[in-house]
Amino acid sequence: MIFLFEISFAEEWDKFFRKIDKQEKERLWKKIIQLKTIEKARHLKHGLPFFVLESGQYRICFEEKEKTRIIMFAGNHKQYEKWYKKQ
Repeated sequence: MIFLFEISFAEEWDKFFRKIDKQEKERLWKKIIQLKTIEKARHLKHGLPFFVLESGQYRICFEEKEKTRIIMFAGNHKQYEKWYKKQ
């Protein structure tokens, strides 16, 4: 398997992730690992440097800098809205 991107984590990225139950955390973690190989993701909003990956009712937001994807947020949709409004 060819990895297109490295993954790193912003400070406080897991503020909401820590509150998720174990089973959902495992599912989200697999999605985070998939970010190494996924070529494209949807832009959060025009003008913001973030991208979003959805997994059921959960969202993972990240920023791309060259060949690194920086995880900024992982949590459910309500938490995502709180995080999003602060950006």
